[in-house]
Amino acid sequence: MARIKNKVDAVVIGFGWAGAIMAKELTEAGLRVVALERGPLRDTYPDGSYPQTIDELTYNSRKKLFMDISRETVTVRHGPDDVAMPYRQFGAFLPGTGVGGAGLHWSGVHFRVDPAELRLRSHYLERYGKSFIPDDMTIQDFGISYEELEPYFDFAEQVFGTSGSAWSVRGEVVGRGQGGNPFSADRSNPFPLPAQKNTVSAQLFQHAAEAVGYHPYNLPSANTSGPYTNPYGCQMGPCNFCGFCSGYACYMYSKASPNLNIWPALRQEPRFELRANSHALRINLDSERKRATGVTYLDTAGQEVEQPADLVIVSMFQFNNVRMLLLSGIGQPYDPKTGEGVVGRNFAYQNLATIKVFFDRDAHHTNPFIGAGGNGVAVDDFNADNFDHGPEGFVGGSPFWVNQAGTKPIAAAAVPDGTPRWGSQWKAATADYYNHHVSMDAHGAHLSYRGNHLDLDPAYTDAYGQPLLRMTLDWKENDTRMIRFMLDKMQAIARAMNPKAISVQKREFGEHFDFTRYQTTHLNGGAIMGDNPRTSAINCYLQSWDVHNVFVPGASAFPQGLGYNPTGLVAALTYWSARAIREQYLRNPGPLVQA
Repeated sequence: MARIKNKVDAVVIGFGWAGAIMAKELTEAGLRVVALERGPLRDTYPDGSYPQTIDELTYNSRKKLFMDISRETVTVRHGPDDVAMPYRQFGAFLPGTGVGGAGLHWSGVHFRVDPAELRLRSHYLERYGKSFIPDDMTIQDFGISYEELEPYFDFAEQVFGTSGSAWSVRGEVVGRGQGGNPFSADRSNPFPLPAQKNTVSAQLFQHAAEAVGYHPYNLPSANTSGPYTNPYGCQMGPCNFCGFCSGYACYMYSKASPNLNIWPALRQEPRFELRANSHALRINLDSERKRATGVTYLDTAGQEVEQPADLVIVSMFQFNNVRMLLLSGIGQPYDPKTGEGVVGRNFAYQNLATIKVFFDRDAHHTNPFIGAGGNGVAVDDFNADNFDHGPEGFVGGSPFWVNQAGTKPIAAAAVPDGTPRWGSQWKAATADYYNHHVSMDAHGAHLSYRGNHLDLDPAYTDAYGQPLLRMTLDWKENDTRMIRFMLDKMQAIARAMNPKAISVQKREFGEHFDFTRYQTTHLNGGAIMGDNPRTSAINCYLQSWDVHNVFVPGASAFPQGLGYNPTGLVAALTYWSARAIREQYLRNPGPLVQA
């Protein structure tokens, strides 16, 4: 029998960016808050202390900061007629665990969102007509506008200490010739810090992009370009381009993370308690299943504990949010055969492609061992709907960029096509090209389709006896058509660099999604937001349509994937939701939007 704790005002499940933001906002509102984190306690010290944190074998190869998939994983398949198999070795994506979650190991690329992508379906219908959207594509509007979210993007950047170059501020163009992005939406304030310096590879990309008529700009980076103190009083140091960002805790205190930018302020708050190694099993509901009464979890001793609460925040990693709702019986599970149901609907990922260019040894020294996770140069000429999609016949867009984050010794090999994969020729090519290559990405949006979805696996369970989440995902013709177009456009930049060789992996039509090869950890959807309870699990305030005191922030709320990295939008939406809880829900608990 579960041990019952004293009731609190709110319980937060998962302590990454969304959980930390919610905990800070709710304690500021005077609530007693408990956060449950299934993984271990992680902090800037000792987890981010030098030199142990720059151990590639421990962190990158052996995945220290990532989910323990020997105890809890997902099953994967391409289609409903396939047998789903457990994901037993890290491949396509790397979910985090422990205090900070994926916000501790992320790179630091900190975008906002293109306004058109918040109303993607409406935008495409208005510009191209209903027939342009493929029949099996289920893209939706978010149910919120950029103008509504802008103040929350602004505050999140202040919390993160984001470095960047604005294009326009309060209607005035300030970024022409200064690294600003002419395609970006207007801002209420400049970035908190100026953009970081650019590496050689980013400078080469910038000059080549300009030469072919594109509009390069400085990537917005949550790696600091100088010393900084955020609104919570948390201090950051300037990035030294050590190259150990993605997959690592930052020993320079210069990469934004919940552990650095929010937790130091929260730990001083007597109304807040963080419980690490606390594995949430389910959200408990009342007899009518219309209101959450708390959370049942396993403590560090493996004993069941019930934490009663008036408010439940589900703020885990994207697919864990979806699984928690399914395990708790909140919302109707999605059925791809009928198109009915909402939990598990519109699962989406990222549509990525890479080009590598190689130079003679006396041409360019790119020094790939240095870098910063969020630093680089990008172009948005083909992102969102910044170009005419009509003649091209596909939905979706992609930024291109060089984001030199530091090439490590174990994962260093980058060689031209045709090089043997081992032996003396491979060794010679690795030595020749390590310091003379540039890698660039098309970071394409992945759209949502009727068949790509999440549900509970009927056969496999985790170490606690609960069903694993089953992931059904495959590329569609639109995805391949889009990414092939982007590769062709990005090759123009590659050729303008006058390289010795270019390596391009072009996806073929009918090629299946590869679960074994890393792309990004930008998974989206499954508990999506919207204005209709028949097609969304949560409303525009991230509140469950079915259980009004459950809120679900995170990328699980996205109705489809974006070309941009999701963290900036996750943070802004979480602040937006928290403000609605503080100013509306606490005064009159109940649905914030009438169904």
